[in-house]
Amino acid sequence: MIKMTITELFGEAARLEAGGELPQAVNLYEAWIALHPNEPHLHAALFNYAIMQARTGNKFGAINSLRQAIRIKPDFQPPYINLGRLLEDIGQGGDAVAQWTTLVNQLGAVNGESLKHKLMALQQMGRVLENGHIDEPAEDALRLSLELNPHQPEVGQHWIALRQRQCKWPVIEASEFVSKAALYANISPLSNAVMLDDPVFQLARAASYARTTIPVPAAAAPDHEPRRGPRPAKLRIGYVSSDLREHAVGFGLSEVMELHDREHFEIHAYYCGIDREDPTKARIRESVDSWVDINGLSDDAAAARIREDEIDILIDVNGYTRDARTGVFARRPAPVQVNWYGFPGTMGTPYHHYVIADPQVVPESSEIFFSEKVLRVPCYQPNDRKRSVAPETPSRASENLPEDGFVFCCLNGSQKITEAVFDAWMKILAGVPGSVLWLLDSIAGTNERLRKLAEARGVDPQRLCFAPKRPNPQHLARYRLAGLFLDTFPYGAHTTASDAMWMGVPVLTMSGRTFASRVCAGLVTSAGMPDMVMADIEAYVAKAIAIGNDAVAAQALRERLERERDTSVLFDTPTLVAALEGLYDEMWSDFAAGQLPVPDLRNLAIYEEIAIRLHSTGEPFGIEDYQRHLATLHRHAPVWPDVRLWQKAGAVPVDLSRHRKQVPAASGHTPPDVAWLKRA
Repeated sequence: MIKMTITELFGEAARLEAGGELPQAVNLYEAWIALHPNEPHLHAALFNYAIMQARTGNKFGAINSLRQAIRIKPDFQPPYINLGRLLEDIGQGGDAVAQWTTLVNQLGAVNGESLKHKLMALQQMGRVLENGHIDEPAEDALRLSLELNPHQPEVGQHWIALRQRQCKWPVIEASEFVSKAALYANISPLSNAVMLDDPVFQLARAASYARTTIPVPAAAAPDHEPRRGPRPAKLRIGYVSSDLREHAVGFGLSEVMELHDREHFEIHAYYCGIDREDPTKARIRESVDSWVDINGLSDDAAAARIREDEIDILIDVNGYTRDARTGVFARRPAPVQVNWYGFPGTMGTPYHHYVIADPQVVPESSEIFFSEKVLRVPCYQPNDRKRSVAPETPSRASENLPEDGFVFCCLNGSQKITEAVFDAWMKILAGVPGSVLWLLDSIAGTNERLRKLAEARGVDPQRLCFAPKRPNPQHLARYRLAGLFLDTFPYGAHTTASDAMWMGVPVLTMSGRTFASRVCAGLVTSAGMPDMVMADIEAYVAKAIAIGNDAVAAQALRERLERERDTSVLFDTPTLVAALEGLYDEMWSDFAAGQLPVPDLRNLAIYEEIAIRLHSTGEPFGIEDYQRHLATLHRHAPVWPDVRLWQKAGAVPVDLSRHRKQVPAASGHTPPDVAWLKRA
């Protein structure tokens, strides 16, 4: 031990750890460090010792070892990263950020090693600050990281999302070191849906995101062919979600889980969300046949568990949202895999066979923009008719509202507010004297920014009021204070719209070209209020002003909603569940007949390239604009050997069917030929 060099120490400790003797490796480091106080590379030994301490669960010992390594050699960079992570793990987020800030500030030299550590520290700072809703410093950290290296997809995605959450317009803002094109190339599918009403880009970007962020599994896809055959007595349905809890998705699914027909279906829940108990989580867990927490399982292990449970149809209730387990679906653990409810758009993967929609959110003319086969229920969004509502209506003062004046509300998240919608809201306030706009409370900086933006548009900033965070029963009860819900665009209200209408508040919305921009229109129509769906923003403003200035008309809308609530399609949960189960039977019939749809992902990289060009230069992005660019690309570089010639300039050949029947070997890949945009 005394004569062991540090190199021999590292080698022996690695051997012990590889042999499953981690405690012995920790003891070896502890003894060696105690006997070598003057070793020139003691800091490195302490760093490795801390790593092993952390692996054994001794976080506090690891923190002490890392601090000692930094004291011995302050310019030794790796301990700052690990120390910050450990401090974050024990709830010391501020101290964690301080460690990373110290590292960033001392990295003056420009070389590969210092750049790597600086980027890592900035990323960690941005992540922790963002999770703590310290948005502006988080944005600054991520911006600096992007300027050092603009080719960081995850950093770019979070930077864009932070600017959306803070209502910083334009969201996509170039700098000397980061181009708009680079930012659009890294936008997440969710931020894309919030920002742009462009169905082509949403499909192309979803496919690109899946291809670049979800690794192709190393193992071959399981062979489900032996399971093909007549419908089992009970179809096993698996729901995978991080949101089966106090969350909009959990609220919506609670009654669905209870109403499933247990004679013909067996319901399994695979939970991947935060480790915290709440009444909604308990209610869903009690209503299903099996509840499995897959948080501690790798994608391989989670997929293996789903295969062991012999799930017939697996439902992705996350899509591209937080804590999703898309990698599990990439492993194809079930014969049939479905995208429903968690994400308002296409997944663009080879392993999601179907998307469940309704006639309003995905009309037939829009099916070409989905990689999945579109199946429909009367209204795609579930609702819980047993939702708990506080009996007492709060006072206006307790909700930061004035005692008088018409209340327009929009209790969507601030990230959904776009500049065009905000401009429309200010016109509405100007047209309805004494009215106020009631928004969901955000961080102080964002609230103040919105008030300053209102003032710049000639509106008294105090006419923007902010609703404090409340538990859901109290949140629902306060809707009684509102006169009209003003929807956002292009990403409209989902559960917030249903909540408002359940409480008798009419919702005014617009209908766009994408799933996200049509959801609220579908909900409003399903509630029996199609006249509240406007064709454009001018009509939206005019309608809101008319309602805000006519108390009788506003009250009539409320009474109409309350009168039709219990018979409307929107709140008919039993009919929705029956329709879902009918679709599950249809999906199984397709599988049994060897006719599962195979997603067609051809040429989506080309569409994404054109989309980035259009949006980064501010060009229009209608279907004809894509066709024009496709024609130009082909004239410059006809790279497709089987491409057909255009009959006239700018006309693009059409592949009328994006979906084809199942191909041999269930490869999930499509032939390298050309799919063209269908005229929509």
